[in-house]
Amino acid sequence: MRLILIMVLVCAGFTSISCTMTDAGDKKPTSVIAYGDDGDARADTAMAAPPATVTVALTGDIMLGTTYPEPALPPDDGRQLFADVHSVLLAADIAAGNLEGAICDTTFARSTSKSERAYLFRMPPHLAPRLKEAGFDLLSLANNHSLDFGYGGARATERTLDGLGISHAGLQGRNECPIVERRGVKFGFCAFGHNYYTLKHKDLGKAKTLLDSLRRNADIVIVSFHGGSEGTAASHLPYGKETFMNEDRGELRAFAHFCIDNGADIVFGHGPHVLRCIELYKDRFIAYSLGNFCTPYGISIMGKSGYAPVVEVSTDLDGRFVSGQVHSFIQHKGAGPKRDTANHAATEIRKLTNTDIRDGRLEISREGKISIKK
Repeated sequence: MRLILIMVLVCAGFTSISCTMTDAGDKKPTSVIAYGDDGDARADTAMAAPPATVTVALTGDIMLGTTYPEPALPPDDGRQLFADVHSVLLAADIAAGNLEGAICDTTFARSTSKSERAYLFRMPPHLAPRLKEAGFDLLSLANNHSLDFGYGGARATERTLDGLGISHAGLQGRNECPIVERRGVKFGFCAFGHNYYTLKHKDLGKAKTLLDSLRRNADIVIVSFHGGSEGTAASHLPYGKETFMNEDRGELRAFAHFCIDNGADIVFGHGPHVLRCIELYKDRFIAYSLGNFCTPYGISIMGKSGYAPVVEVSTDLDGRFVSGQVHSFIQHKGAGPKRDTANHAATEIRKLTNTDIRDGRLEISREGKISIKK
């Protein structure tokens, strides 16, 4: 295991680097114990032998339902949205995804044309507990919908997630690099996007600063990025810069490799709303887009846009990839991700990986098992 500093940098509010230890102990869908607030809990963690491997579950975009411009909400307060996937997410040491929208009841909305208002997402706070119950620990806010309802909406989102014990990252000057502890292993997290209010994947200097901080204070470093073109034509990962609607959406191969070169162990992406390939680079795992995961309304889930995998990644304590599994789910309108026995997501990721990663080192079975080629 890499060297772990005893003291963790804790910075609040609008600071240049805001790394915080958010919780410790076994993962449970219950209240969170703050690291350092309970001596017994800390001692139990310290005495436990560290595991040989850890497991991280990765997902794509999440938007539980919206009240704007008209209500489009799941039945029964969304209690069935994650019914088919929560066992996978809860079984992992850490589960991470991308929260696409604001959790708030703020009335102020970002200025848009009439046609664009359908793509502003305001999730009501009463749906938020579904995220904790499902097993999410880390959520990226570094996307083009986090400020749909202004900074007031973003602050409300942060307060709600904080209250649930779900760590978040990706907005400039906010909690930029949280650390979560599980089974005595510290998982560091940071997230990057392309919007002015996000930590930007074009700003490699800032990215390196955050990665350096996490590398010093965490055992496993996870990076999330939001970028790339969008739509069913965007499944293939290009070389070089991507643009969409005249926006620079990043050079994602280069960025993912840069992150691993500078200390990341797992890198996963989202933004295109479709799946993309996976890669093993310097023995570290990259997923270039995990598509839509739980977007029952407001986002197209027709065809390939409805493929909603959970990608489970196991690493050793130095962050080296050991094994993985693509758990295939598929979305149904208003219902969230449902188990897909035909394994469409695994098939799609295997096809794209074989096409888009030259001399790739990973192979994916028909059942979704990810292994290193012999």
